[in-house]
Amino acid sequence: MIKFGGKGILLDIEGTTSSIRFVHDVMFPFVRQRLESFLSTQFHSPSVQSACEQIARDAGHASLQAWRESEHHDDGRELIQSEVVRLMDIDAKATGLKALQGIIWQAGFDSGELRAHVYPEVVPAIQRWRAAGKDVRMYSSGSVAAQKLFFGQVENWGNCLDLFSGHYDTTIGSKKHSPSYSAIAQDWRLEPAEILFISDVSAELTAAAEAGFQIAASIRPENDPIAGGFAECAITSFDQIELL
Repeated sequence: MIKFGGKGILLDIEGTTSSIRFVHDVMFPFVRQRLESFLSTQFHSPSVQSACEQIARDAGHASLQAWRESEHHDDGRELIQSEVVRLMDIDAKATGLKALQGIIWQAGFDSGELRAHVYPEVVPAIQRWRAAGKDVRMYSSGSVAAQKLFFGQVENWGNCLDLFSGHYDTTIGSKKHSPSYSAIAQDWRLEPAEILFISDVSAELTAAAEAGFQIAASIRPENDPIAGGFAECAITSFDQIELL
């Protein structure tokens, strides 16, 4: 049981509010299966072009055009497709990749092919926290747009976006670097000690603790074991957080 008397609760998604299995077995394959056809039809749309430019910059190029010229490609779609597959193979947390994934997921959510999974107690717990006056926000390696898509269409709950007052992604910094959490606290206008961060990743928990956050380690059936002495702050359900 974690006792929390602060003001803000910051949540990870994968392995914390939602099963890792859902993300890896449903959402990631959805992108892989539709990537080629999606780029074929949507490559020149402004949002896709913006994501592709970021992918090029993430790969160390000044622009997508510069990348194309260096590889002697008339069309950048093959470069983007190959890079997206490579990044997904290594489970990279690259900003451009996450942006493009979010756009493809939006098509899936809009068509009804995708519905987000969350653990059964998650939505009722957040509802209780909000009723008790806590400010709940999200911090994920997935883009803010993807986060909003995810919680905009949740299985059995529908649109849950009103549960969250804010969203953060890797544009504010890596989840494994403590300055990112300091930046979040500053944006939130809360002292770090007033914020509880819940995650299943030891490096993220360590970074948040170094920034002065309270932490809780999410232990879910599909998660990898958390190394590094987090037993005292481990929870298997959001119901194990007691508000003071």
